[in-house]
Amino acid sequence: MAVSRRASDRAYQTLRDEIVEWELRPGSVLGEVEQSTRLGVSRTPLREALTRLMADGLVSSQSGRGLVVTDLSLASIREIFEVRQALEEQAARLAARRGDTAVFQQLEIEFAAVNELLEHDDPVRHAYYGLVARLDDAIDTAVGNSYLAAALATLRTHLVRVRRLAVDDPARLSAAAAEHLLIVQAIAARDAELAAHATQVHLHQALRNIQKMAHLQTGLQADLLNRASSTSSALPKGT
Repeated sequence: MAVSRRASDRAYQTLRDEIVEWELRPGSVLGEVEQSTRLGVSRTPLREALTRLMADGLVSSQSGRGLVVTDLSLASIREIFEVRQALEEQAARLAARRGDTAVFQQLEIEFAAVNELLEHDDPVRHAYYGLVARLDDAIDTAVGNSYLAAALATLRTHLVRVRRLAVDDPARLSAAAAEHLLIVQAIAARDAELAAHATQVHLHQALRNIQKMAHLQTGLQADLLNRASSTSSALPKGT
């Protein structure tokens, strides 16, 4: 039983990481035979892993295709941000009331120096997003509410997927860091409503940027398809 559980956990973590990192793209079919062979586990632990991924909202059942990686449309992104706003604004309020001021003062120093961090970061921005993750952890700890922390953890899984849609934009990252700095400063000052408002502004700007990037990518794809179609129609027959 313990061996099966470990195999299930391993399959779950591998598939989750591949979905979040877009190695398994939306619409990818997750056939039991193929995935159990690829992951080196039997079908029972694989089914357990897939059930957990369905509960996470990362996998869904599609008629005629079986289990597939869930789509990530602009409509679903808006829904994610609606939930995110409700949860993160409340978390910021509670962190300002309950948090350790010294922890957020240290984060304030780090976010104030983020432009230097971005200059020396790797292309995937591990250092920057690591700092953001530490802010999330600090807020979760300060909130002291296991139900809220669990809801945020589930939501952040989807947010990592969403982040992959955004083109690397140093100007936006710098602006986002300034928004995070305002959140941290408000929490450190124990100003609950300012912390919530700063969070609202940050989420508004983040969603706006993602929507802009998605529209630009859609427009670029349509332009490339039109050009390909035009080129194809202009070619001599038999080419």
